[in-house]
Amino acid sequence: MSVMNTLSDLKRLVRGSGLEAGRRHAHVIAVAARKGGVGKTTTTVNLGADLAKYHGRKVLLLDMDAQGHVEMSLRDEGRGRAPDTMSSILLTKRRDVQEIVQPTSIDGLWYVASDHELHNTESIMGTRIGKELLLRQALKFARTHFDIILIDCPPNIGTLTVNALVAADQVLVPCDLSTLALDGVDVLLDTLEIIQETLNPRIGLLGLLRTRVDRRNKSMNSAIEETLNTRYGRHILKSEIGTSTAIAKAQHDGKPVCIFDESSRGAVGYRDLAAEIDDILW
Repeated sequence: MSVMNTLSDLKRLVRGSGLEAGRRHAHVIAVAARKGGVGKTTTTVNLGADLAKYHGRKVLLLDMDAQGHVEMSLRDEGRGRAPDTMSSILLTKRRDVQEIVQPTSIDGLWYVASDHELHNTESIMGTRIGKELLLRQALKFARTHFDIILIDCPPNIGTLTVNALVAADQVLVPCDLSTLALDGVDVLLDTLEIIQETLNPRIGLLGLLRTRVDRRNKSMNSAIEETLNTRYGRHILKSEIGTSTAIAKAQHDGKPVCIFDESSRGAVGYRDLAAEIDDILW
């Protein structure tokens, strides 16, 4: 199906809703990790901010985690509150994420906040026919307004994460250099293979991103990286995110690290990642 045919279908779908179809066709990327604490939300926010700031992309950050850390990480940059919730969009027919996108003070960067009802929403979604397709349906219109949509997934493989994987074109997997994170990668990629075979044949692995890398811990880093290279060598991104106090301080201040301290190690790491991802996608 051509992009123009898709846009025509969307215009018919939303006729009378007050929404207008755009002319973009977003790359949808799920940022997913089965283990918490590996920098999933940090990567979503800072990669998105850098793609907008340094590469001129129109970026939407979509928070599917009930903890709501994307909005917390952007609270100094946010501009207003959405008129409705993500839960309402997912549970109501013919609603679209585009209805609740919110701008930030960073040109080209938008976001959709999580809501605390997503835990209950996930349970309700489990009772619906086509439960795995709800987010994909709700992104049809939003995809025409952005170059990239980054989905921050919950740190588990429940219905919300499966929805993100079914809606996505690619998956970015943050992984710190720990044994538990490595085990989580194995489980997530097994799930990705099942999704690819059943619900979303177009999805692919964008790459594994090494996060919270402390190069002083040479022996542990060497062992984990050797295992990563053996299992997933060609999928490991060249960029890595080192430990950085600036990243933690930026989160505390509610802004991306590129705004908090552009010259910091953390900012440079995410700027390198944004350049690598931009080269891969375009």
